[in-house]
Amino acid sequence: MIEMVFELQSTAFTHEERIPTRYTCKGEDISPPLQWKDPPEGTVSFTLLMTDLDTPLGKVSHWVIYNIPGDARALPEGVPQEEKLSDGGWQGRNMMRGLGYMGPCPPFGVHRYVFDLCALDTMIEPRSKMTKKRLLEAMEGHILGQTRLMGSFSKKP
Repeated sequence: MIEMVFELQSTAFTHEERIPTRYTCKGEDISPPLQWKDPPEGTVSFTLLMTDLDTPLGKVSHWVIYNIPGDARALPEGVPQEEKLSDGGWQGRNMMRGLGYMGPCPPFGVHRYVFDLCALDTMIEPRSKMTKKRLLEAMEGHILGQTRLMGSFSKKP
């Protein structure tokens, strides 16, 4: 039997590589293209959380997106900063209380950014101004699988 591997990738950068400037505050500050394959059987929806692991404030949320349809296998570059997306997905608030993607913009040094994609056995009740904390609470007991892509960025090359 061949083991299926739930995997998240990007055509813009590979795991543990530098995130291209285009997707940061020093560039266009748009979300990178993401693709995944082999989600767990029974997946109804996906959530994606982007987090900066290296801030003095602790883990800072840069992107909260949920109810990505279970048959989806990608997010395009430059997801619009709208609460309700055309595919049925929803975006929540980032650390700055903005809607949608907030690109890397570390004040100093090299920071690591993780994109955590979770496969869920349910849809999440849409909520205005959804936060990472609220989403994690709603996901409890519904995670079928999780995969991670990590990139890094510093303002100095």
